[in-house]
Amino acid sequence: MPTLTEEQRTAFTRSLKQRYRELWNEVQGELDNAPAFAEIVGEARDLEDEATSDVLVDVNLAAIHRNIQEMRDIESSLGRIIERSYGVCTDCGDDIAPERLNAWPTAKRCQPCQNRYERQHMPAKGPSL
Repeated sequence: MPTLTEEQRTAFTRSLKQRYRELWNEVQGELDNAPAFAEIVGEARDLEDEATSDVLVDVNLAAIHRNIQEMRDIESSLGRIIERSYGVCTDCGDDIAPERLNAWPTAKRCQPCQNRYERQHMPAKGPSL
């Protein structure tokens, strides 16, 4: 059972829901800008204009994707709070330090397990200069 108090769980719930609303508003704003980006792409006159407009569209889509992924992580964290497993490492079952949760409220692993996960899932390093 996690060592988080009821007050801490309530505070994390409030914080996570607030962040979710912020992300929702950002996604809405990015989607509202999508027609403007489509117009820019349609007005591209040469290859440089087209490349620039492609970059704008790609950046917009990447921002939407990043925000939606964070929203999913928040939903998962809120589910763990309801299940009373929030603050428990999904890998080893140890408590996640409250300091880690304060810094990264959607953390689902303790720091040692997160480090191990990142080492195991890091892409192979290719040739370098």
